[in-house]
Amino acid sequence: MSDEEINITQPVYSNNSEPLTKKNLPNSAGILVMGIISIAACWCYGIPGIVLGIISLSLSGKAKKLYNANPEVYSTSSYKNIKAGRICSIIGLSLSALFIMYLLIIVFFFGLALGTVSGSMPWDTYNYY
Repeated sequence: MSDEEINITQPVYSNNSEPLTKKNLPNSAGILVMGIISIAACWCYGIPGIVLGIISLSLSGKAKKLYNANPEVYSTSSYKNIKAGRICSIIGLSLSALFIMYLLIIVFFFGLALGTVSGSMPWDTYNYY
């Protein structure tokens, strides 16, 4: 049999007939996707970015514990996806929190400016007592 006839896509087996291929960590792709979306969704008033970031951080913590308990079973590429998703979710959480603080400051200063420009509130002109 020549080298061209060998099927490379078949898994290599060890002596006890178990394949040497490694499994992916559960939710590794989902963690990465939610981390990326949390960055993109931070401009939607911050709420979707915070929700997706918290979910992604929670799932990545569980998957990291699972990998650390038995690292020889899981692939390193899925572990790298989890690390990247965790970093993206931290960035998304911080950007969402900053955007919410920005909105609160804008509302505060707009209310302060409106109160100082008018001198009094419109309902203060009526004497009900």
